[in-house]
Amino acid sequence: MRILIVGGGTGGTIVGNNLARRLAEEIRAGKVRITMLSASDKHMYQPGLLYVAFGQMMPDELYRKQATLLESSIDFHVDPVTEFQLDQKRVRTQGGKTHEYDVLVIATGSRIVPEEIPGLSEGAETFYSEKGAVQMFKRLREFEGGKIAIVVGVPHKCPIAPVEVVFGLHDYFNARGIRDKVHIKYHYPIGRIHTIENVAKWAKPEFDRMGIEYETLFNVSEVDVKNKVVKSEEGTEAEYDMLIAIPPHRGMEVIEKDKLGQGGWIPTDRHQLTMKGYDNVYVVGDTTNLPVSKTGSAAHFEAEVISENIASIIKIGTPVREYDGKVYCFIETGHDSATYAMFNYVNPPDLKAPNKSMHWFKMSYNKMYWTSVRGLL
Repeated sequence: MRILIVGGGTGGTIVGNNLARRLAEEIRAGKVRITMLSASDKHMYQPGLLYVAFGQMMPDELYRKQATLLESSIDFHVDPVTEFQLDQKRVRTQGGKTHEYDVLVIATGSRIVPEEIPGLSEGAETFYSEKGAVQMFKRLREFEGGKIAIVVGVPHKCPIAPVEVVFGLHDYFNARGIRDKVHIKYHYPIGRIHTIENVAKWAKPEFDRMGIEYETLFNVSEVDVKNKVVKSEEGTEAEYDMLIAIPPHRGMEVIEKDKLGQGGWIPTDRHQLTMKGYDNVYVVGDTTNLPVSKTGSAAHFEAEVISENIASIIKIGTPVREYDGKVYCFIETGHDSATYAMFNYVNPPDLKAPNKSMHWFKMSYNKMYWTSVRGLL
């Protein structure tokens, strides 16, 4: 049985490690082989980018060598896939190799596409890349007062991030003693301040308490960099001295090129996590088109279901679990408090009041992530 995992992010890594342990006996007997193909030899802890943007973490703290995170029985290659040939059960790679499989796990993730909005790449700061997060922190350090506009592109990963950056800005400028000189305005693309209704209900009074202005139904159409004005598709506009953007995302280019899913999002069975039309192809993490948050926690819970089902199919001929849409998101509410949102397909989140204990739990998790991605938590 040849298991091929394409992508070495959170989802792919957890699937690989869980399978390597669950199928250890079969691997030793030569009945199963697990191969992972990745575009990089490094693994990034992506939630740490927001901390980099506020000077709370250094970029080098975000990385580990991917090979050190994998069980030794996994055959790991840095050789990104350039073509999926699903009907032939094989892929081709940048290095010119062909890998055949019996079971395929696609964990290719997503990418930011700020270039789809005119002026956004040039005119806005963002924390969705290492370079962007470092640059944003430098800009914040230099900022002495004025208008900060926050805009949100769709779709995007980590849906809580727009709310977290508001809390972070409020505390950052308070700590510098210039909060009264900074006007913060938050713009969101739908008719409330967050896509998850209970998060919007919880966040609105918090924004009011912090003196945050907000405008809903604001879908960014373009950024006039010269005049420092951001415009919406609805016909409104906002002036700014500093623009912070949550850029829109798409799936990876190879997914779009091979027409596996519109926008790079693969049609995925919401419970079995198989690609629609291919029972031997599983999809995990950002790559799915599921109606759940594109977060590391969703990828983690999905990966557990996928690995248990692949192992059980090999052992007893049938899957044993279904994914229920579970997501768990920490919400940093400034520099010393946090809360969380836990929900699934059926049950919406019930947010609690932020507290310091939850913040320190999140800070601890930043360290525990490397154990988590090994599939040990």
